[in-house]
Amino acid sequence: MKTIVFDVDDTIYDQQQPFRNAINSVFPSVKPTDMHELYIRFRFHSDETFPKVMSDEWTLDFMRFYRIDESLKDLGYPAVTTEEGTTFQKIYEDELDNIVMHPEVKKVFDFLKEKNIPMGIITNGPTDHQYKKVKQLQLEQWVPTDNIIISQSTGFQKPEKEIFDLAAKEFSMEAEHTLYVGDSFENDIAGAKNGGWKSLWFNHRLRAIPTNETPTHLHEVTSFDELFPVIRSLFS
Repeated sequence: MKTIVFDVDDTIYDQQQPFRNAINSVFPSVKPTDMHELYIRFRFHSDETFPKVMSDEWTLDFMRFYRIDESLKDLGYPAVTTEEGTTFQKIYEDELDNIVMHPEVKKVFDFLKEKNIPMGIITNGPTDHQYKKVKQLQLEQWVPTDNIIISQSTGFQKPEKEIFDLAAKEFSMEAEHTLYVGDSFENDIAGAKNGGWKSLWFNHRLRAIPTNETPTHLHEVTSFDELFPVIRSLFS
């Protein structure tokens, strides 16, 4: 491996914490034992419906309401009111303003910077929303601004081959020598395969491989503590 590119959400920081805080504030009836599965459903509906925003079929506000409403209904909770949906999104965004890079990820970034390994970012989502996270996480201390791609600004999104091809060109990286690190099998691992990249599945939520997918990743890491040793071994 010569170069490395990362996902952002739930890879560089723990996305479940701001989600949990927002749920507890607006939907206190949600059982703690349901929180993990609710988060997984929330991510599923986010990934499933964001293409409708990209194609202008849905507004971003409607997609955000739909994903929390459907996620709660999936687990047998009542339908969400418009007021609850709006309040949840506001609190969730406020919580995202306080995200911090996981210390184990910082170790990885410091190691890669010291080794002069070129780094990049590909993240799905609305441009302004995702760039706020980039700034909050101070990613530009390690990753050049020109090596950060946010899907909405390109017209493509993971797992589409085009966004990986664009990144390889813009970042001046060779696909066959580039490792992509992300938590979503469907978006990150399948996407890296589509682009001809190598991949590391950061499966710290212990998801199963989708039934219609074939494992193509070099490594599967199931905790933040495992991340640094594996990446160090690949780039030493």
